[in-house]
Amino acid sequence: MKVVILAGGLGTRFREETITKPKPMIAIGEKPILWHIMKIYSSYGYNEFIICLGYKGHVIKDFFADYYMKEADMTIDLQGHSTHYLTSPAESWQITLVHTGDETMTGGRIKRIQKYIGDEPFLLTYGDGLTNVNIPQVVKFHQDHGKFATLTAVQPTARFGSLVFGKGNEITKFQEKPRGEGGWVNGGFFVLQPQVFDYIEGDPIHFEKEPLEQLAASGQLHAYKHDDFWYAMDTLRDQQHLQKIWESGHAPWKIW
Repeated sequence: MKVVILAGGLGTRFREETITKPKPMIAIGEKPILWHIMKIYSSYGYNEFIICLGYKGHVIKDFFADYYMKEADMTIDLQGHSTHYLTSPAESWQITLVHTGDETMTGGRIKRIQKYIGDEPFLLTYGDGLTNVNIPQVVKFHQDHGKFATLTAVQPTARFGSLVFGKGNEITKFQEKPRGEGGWVNGGFFVLQPQVFDYIEGDPIHFEKEPLEQLAASGQLHAYKHDDFWYAMDTLRDQQHLQKIWESGHAPWKIW
């Protein structure tokens, strides 16, 4: 099953970094968040990727084109004009990099890679979210209900502490950054049947609007509820938060 990753957006809320690179290339630790996402899938045996490029997509192309050279130990014989690689650090990934337009919306990007999917079900996610969801369990859930689309529903952590008041101004309960108050949101990490392409008309379409709304209205969209770790990197503050988690040595999404 192929994994499609949307990696072409402008990242307008992240201008500190995206002036020189697309958001999926912003680093957590020493690797871009895109690499972390791919490692999650790869840990479950999903190693065939289609990456939808757009804004500064050449940066992603350069990263993977030079991956082996940058990661490997090597001996370079300048006089003999030869290079001998001493290690083999490459991941077992097959990566198809597709330019899907600088201004194309999420639905349009998905539509543009239809020819690389064919008539098979596929996995889809965004290039800025991390989770410890069990992907094979989501796939089984999708296969069991037999509909066109499954999304992973999550309850994001609140950005601020929660207060519960008693009489007057007395605080009876304080909880620092609790999980969402019962509300579930689209966390990405989809499993989709090829029929989903029929719900997308072209480049201007946001996948989260008409396609998902129509799939829901026709009873073809189910949610796999994931009540553990999920976090989307939308701002510099988010990146710093994920960086601290990574440096702690206990990153929940590091399942490899």
